[in-house]
Amino acid sequence: MAEFQSLSDSEMEIMKVIWELAGPVTTSQLLELFAHKGWKVQTLSTFLTRLVEKGVLRVEKKGKTNLYSPALTPADYHKQEAKHVIDSMYHGSLLDFLTAFYGGQGISKAELAQLKQWFEQEARHD
Repeated sequence: MAEFQSLSDSEMEIMKVIWELAGPVTTSQLLELFAHKGWKVQTLSTFLTRLVEKGVLRVEKKGKTNLYSPALTPADYHKQEAKHVIDSMYHGSLLDFLTAFYGGQGISKAELAQLKQWFEQEARHD
């Protein structure tokens, strides 16, 4: 995956189902699971193609059937998404992100203790 691209709401909804199923799925299976959406085959195929292009989904051809499986775990995707936000909006600065996130509202003592513990653990890994 060359450059990270966030998932749309519909793409994320599809990926959540695929991650939950934890195995290769077909377009037909997904059409059944998303019947309540009223999606046509072409609509779902477009979403699946985009997910493959974005690098979060793999496709394997078995005869005339495409089998789709995750290329990333949910945790890996969320990590990439968080890194992308920090890199693109905060020039790669976690401190700038945290400052913007809390926006002067302060942080609870419990959250501060958790962050301190996390930073200490990270420092030991270096």
